[in-house]
Amino acid sequence: MLQELFGTGENSIAVSYLRISIGSSDLNASVFSYDDMPAGQTDVNLDHFSLSQDTIDLIPILKQILTINPNIKILGSPWSPPLWMKDNGNSIGGSLLTQYYDAYARYFVKYIQQMKANGITINAITPQNEPLYGGNNPSMVMTAQQEGTFIKNNLGPAFQVASINTKIILYDHNCDRPDYPMEILNDAAARPFVDGSAFHLYAGDVSALSTVHSAFPDKNLYFTEQWTGANESFDGDLKWHLKNVIIGTTRNWGKVALEWNLASDGGYNPHTPGGCTECKGAITLGGAIKRNVSYYIVAHASKFVPPGSIRIASNIVGNLYNAAFKTPDGKKVLIVENDGSIEANFNIRANGQWATTVLAAGAVGTYVW
Repeated sequence: MLQELFGTGENSIAVSYLRISIGSSDLNASVFSYDDMPAGQTDVNLDHFSLSQDTIDLIPILKQILTINPNIKILGSPWSPPLWMKDNGNSIGGSLLTQYYDAYARYFVKYIQQMKANGITINAITPQNEPLYGGNNPSMVMTAQQEGTFIKNNLGPAFQVASINTKIILYDHNCDRPDYPMEILNDAAARPFVDGSAFHLYAGDVSALSTVHSAFPDKNLYFTEQWTGANESFDGDLKWHLKNVIIGTTRNWGKVALEWNLASDGGYNPHTPGGCTECKGAITLGGAIKRNVSYYIVAHASKFVPPGSIRIASNIVGNLYNAAFKTPDGKKVLIVENDGSIEANFNIRANGQWATTVLAAGAVGTYVW
């Protein structure tokens, strides 16, 4: 299965970018950080920092993936810092206490260094997953002012001192608030430490990526999460996610398009108490392996648009949403989603040549020449 997901053979889909949680996400069986302390105790020097929870399953799996694709890029995002760093002492909600900004910056440094010691390079991090939502378990609220202050005064300088070149990517939340990353990017002290901004699409419109690009064209844009649910339909999710997550983000300057999450069992486990009970993995494990809609959403792009490809111009006609790419070896790739309710016959024209093709209503096609 890992060879199929991450390999480059004929029967593989060549996934080239992964997002993992720093500490637990709500899709772990329990809540943990890398420096959990008994209630009332702190560990400012991070003497008790340990990746032990991740050595059980995550790190071994990542090592297997890296043997298949040594060039895969990995993004780390925390759902919550250690509870002793938070103003409510709880895994749900709360904010990072200012007196622990420095300790939390060193927490990121230790994480990156110790993952590297395990043979895993963390290409990028976001300071906080969904910083404007504190209702998940785990979660934390981090305003734009707080994240900007943390980056410019603590995280960025800590990376600099430790000679860490892991990218810092802002925000990591919905497209309805492009003002959040723009507020931080407008801060001349924070901006040099920032590689770009990350988005989800549970609210807002994907054009928010272009809004940020227009203001800061030198900063990268990433789409880092969209889940498919237990009670949603394969056909509805295929249409919507291809139109928005794959085609929509790349047409709006996105460099990475990620679904969430990779695997679950038949009961949509694991998850924390209060975590997502309906998040459907791209694959279902337990008995026969089942490939779900996220697998196909990603595969339409990952199998044919390798790292180093560039998006090239293509026009949208009627309900035929599409994005075109030129690959490093010079091939052209066109991903088309028929968003209409009837079958569509259409032509693909490139360099004065024509090809005629057809897509059923709601179908997706990837064309390579």
